[in-house]
Amino acid sequence: MTTPRRQFLGLTTGLLTGGLISTAMSSRAAAQSPGQQPQWANPVHRVANAMSVPKAEVPRDVPGKAALKRGLDMARQSLEISRNQVRDYTAILVKREQVGGTIGEHEYMSIKVRNRKVSGGQLLQPFSVYISFLKPSSVKGREVIYVENQNDGKLTAHEGGFKGRFLPTVSLPVDGMLAMRGQRYPLTEIGVENMIIKLIERGEKALRYEDVTCEFRRGAKLKDRVCTVLEVTQPTQRPDAEFYQAQVFMDDQLNMPIRYIAYHWPTREGQPGQVIEEYNYLNLKVNVGLTDADFDPNNKAYNFYS
Repeated sequence: MTTPRRQFLGLTTGLLTGGLISTAMSSRAAAQSPGQQPQWANPVHRVANAMSVPKAEVPRDVPGKAALKRGLDMARQSLEISRNQVRDYTAILVKREQVGGTIGEHEYMSIKVRNRKVSGGQLLQPFSVYISFLKPSSVKGREVIYVENQNDGKLTAHEGGFKGRFLPTVSLPVDGMLAMRGQRYPLTEIGVENMIIKLIERGEKALRYEDVTCEFRRGAKLKDRVCTVLEVTQPTQRPDAEFYQAQVFMDDQLNMPIRYIAYHWPTREGQPGQVIEEYNYLNLKVNVGLTDADFDPNNKAYNFYS
């Protein structure tokens, strides 16, 4: 049996995973778990000995926009930590996105990421991503690899399960129509560092509006991680406003965000808005020593060409 290339590409368009932001829970979201989390999803965050994370000043009773400014300071500090001290990391990414007006189910994936490193204008370490889909069953077994400046800028992907037995490994443009179908963001925007950058952009935009409110909540938990939650609410639905309410969970030990969730404006007063996007980075382990082999489709531990 042969499968036309276009038909196969249609089957593989769900491979890309957005991840621009680690997700935060509000008091509303805190009672929810990101799907039923299997045993392997229990987070065990580790900080390598070589990584020195300064203890952030935990915001206390900071009102209004002052709280948002404090949150932006925390995000900028987190970005500095990521750029200067985090070479690579592994995590279980749990994501849920609304695309075309429909919110998808939670997807679980094991990811490996090497952060982009530049010195003196020279690219020392390209941004690199490996993804192995874990659940639901419709995506289990899929694998995706992207390495900056390799493979003509394309990702390498293959299906899992029964389809993976007879469908070939393919290369797809990361921002092409097929690769972006069913996804909010291209693969190049996945990861904690990209998430922080986007958080800063959105926070700076929110500062322009007088009716935007912001508050901190301390002592929240995502699994076993103690976090400080920043919640931003934009009551006025402006054309350039991307959410009604958003929450960021900042890991108090790592000084890095590990969860983000954003909601639409409620259609009825007193009712919660629909989820726009949700990203959770569980079991986050930094500076684990990833190598080129971790981002090589020919790695015998992977199934790209089996």
